[in-house]
Amino acid sequence: MVNIGTINPETCFNYGLTGVMSRSTGLTRDLRLSRFESYGNYYYLNFKSYVGSNGDCYDRYLLRMSEMLESINIINQITYKMSNYSNKNRKNKKIKKYAPHKLLNILKNKEKKNSIHQNEYQTMEALINHFKYWGNGAKVKSSVTYQSVESPKGEFGVTLISDSTNKPYRCKVRSPAYHSLQAFPVLAKGHFLADLVTLVGTMDIVFGEIDR
Repeated sequence: MVNIGTINPETCFNYGLTGVMSRSTGLTRDLRLSRFESYGNYYYLNFKSYVGSNGDCYDRYLLRMSEMLESINIINQITYKMSNYSNKNRKNKKIKKYAPHKLLNILKNKEKKNSIHQNEYQTMEALINHFKYWGNGAKVKSSVTYQSVESPKGEFGVTLISDSTNKPYRCKVRSPAYHSLQAFPVLAKGHFLADLVTLVGTMDIVFGEIDR
């Protein structure tokens, strides 16, 4: 695995490689830790974004193993925060403190639910209203937006162009595996046929994602 599929930061820039592919070369780009592009509640969590140095398959393997351990760390932090959300309101006796292993039961049995998300199929009128809401959708003002997240394979983004109707004028999906596949001939050059198994595995190419 060492020195197989070695890439450099210049190749990452040329082919738009992100995630583990770029961090294995020493680049530190991570949307979760970005000051302006962070999303969700990552700002309130304490975690690391690991970086390699050689840019080969072994570096990408080590990064993926480290990220799996870091994902467990993130899940533990979120579970702890959810189970202790009432610490700031200890004076209010109505708010209870729940154990982490009971959170799923609480979320399933939540009484306050939006009527839109309820499947009220007791009457024909409710069934018609449900399908009308989800069939027509919401009308979005004419604009352009791009939102991306840090997926396990890299930066996954969606560009939407609206024309003030309930359907987008244009939708462009940026899948990380599609960009990684473009750099495959460069990474595989000079290696044996048996090395392609390791190369495809560390690149994490999902062929259902690149079928366009």
